[in-house]
Amino acid sequence: MTDRTFPEGFLWGTATAAFQIEGAAAGRGPCIWDTFCRTPGKVHGGDTGDVAADHHRLWRQDVRMMAELGLGAYRFSVSWPRVLAGGIGFYDALVDELLSYGIQPCVTLYHWDLPQELETGPAGGSGAGGGWPERETAYAFAAYAETVAGKLADRVSLWTTLNEPWCSAFLGYASGVHAPGRTSPADSLRAAHHLNLAHGLAASVLPSSARVGIALNPSAVRALTGRAADLDARRRIDALANRIFTGPLLHGAYPEDLLADTAALTDWSFVRPGDTALIHRPLGFLGVNYYSPAVVSASPDGPRADGHGSDGHGSGGRSPWPGAESVAFHQPPGELTDMNWPIDPTGLYDLLMRFTREAPGLPLLITENGAAYGPDLHDPLRIRYLEAHLAAVHRAMGDGAPVEGYFLWSLMDNFEWSYGYSKRFGIVHVDYETQARTPRSSAHWYAALARSGTM
Repeated sequence: MTDRTFPEGFLWGTATAAFQIEGAAAGRGPCIWDTFCRTPGKVHGGDTGDVAADHHRLWRQDVRMMAELGLGAYRFSVSWPRVLAGGIGFYDALVDELLSYGIQPCVTLYHWDLPQELETGPAGGSGAGGGWPERETAYAFAAYAETVAGKLADRVSLWTTLNEPWCSAFLGYASGVHAPGRTSPADSLRAAHHLNLAHGLAASVLPSSARVGIALNPSAVRALTGRAADLDARRRIDALANRIFTGPLLHGAYPEDLLADTAALTDWSFVRPGDTALIHRPLGFLGVNYYSPAVVSASPDGPRADGHGSDGHGSGGRSPWPGAESVAFHQPPGELTDMNWPIDPTGLYDLLMRFTREAPGLPLLITENGAAYGPDLHDPLRIRYLEAHLAAVHRAMGDGAPVEGYFLWSLMDNFEWSYGYSKRFGIVHVDYETQARTPRSSAHWYAALARSGTM
């Protein structure tokens, strides 16, 4: 096997999200995922995040486990509704504990758990609601970010404003397969802009000493054939998956072809003067979440009945691709993970090189990468997946990509959104009956890699 050595100082970490692992739902206000979980038919088995992996109770044990695995960094999200309920002390103590073991904290301010009152308005009273399609939500997010920074910024240098805003906007407001479960193409585009705006506003209130980034889930979009129609399908999906975020973030403007493709849905008047300049702030890093590529073509029969296809996010009967509903998604041949996602590390390499060309010198972090497999403690398929994707990262670095770290998804089994507890991404097995943690073979493999930096 080729000897691949990563540079000294490369960050080896894992990632989690508050709603997926914390539990302790009684200690915070409700969020849109609490409501979604209790809507019949939305989440596998009617599962909820009420207990999840019970991390809010077992956090000291979990940090000690990270230290025993030799991890140098931990990316976790702060629960906005927990902070609103006065629970920020939990994260204050968590940061101190991480630092006591020499583990660098990387804080994500938003990983999909919008306070319910910002979606529907305060219970029993008047006030703003409407969620991410409304501009006021972005300002509320900035105020929340300022509160968290006031408590943690003296010890936390790495900040991620948003995790995968594409999912928040398009799975939450277009296809409805994620919370809050709405199906309005126009609202999904409004949501995308206000998520971008939220990033810019939050970045403006974080201290200048902080390295502030955003974790996108960019898609390595590939055309099924070289036909002009298929190439145009790729362009449309690339605009909605990638350039709707990288346009304002990296270049200060939304792509003209995106505006044209969606003109029948909205006139984009919700983008106000000065918005894109605010979004186009210097980034401390760009976070890349990657799992698999997308293969697309023009659908010969127009929009399909499901409007969705095999794009990896489950079918809700409505498309998450406003203005591109006639694009067909194809499952390429080859191995799949338990999510039925194709395994293709070349997509990660391609994305890293794309951003290296598009934003020369901008540091990159792999903020999520991993695979769901069965519950077994011996998980050679996960090790093979990780090894192949880390080889792609190493190759990209050799070709000039400024990648500074890798956060494996995920530290432990957890609540996998609309799939409930039916999918397991953890390198640590969680017995949900006892909450016992048991490192899998992949955890020991990753620990050895984190310690040596060589695979």
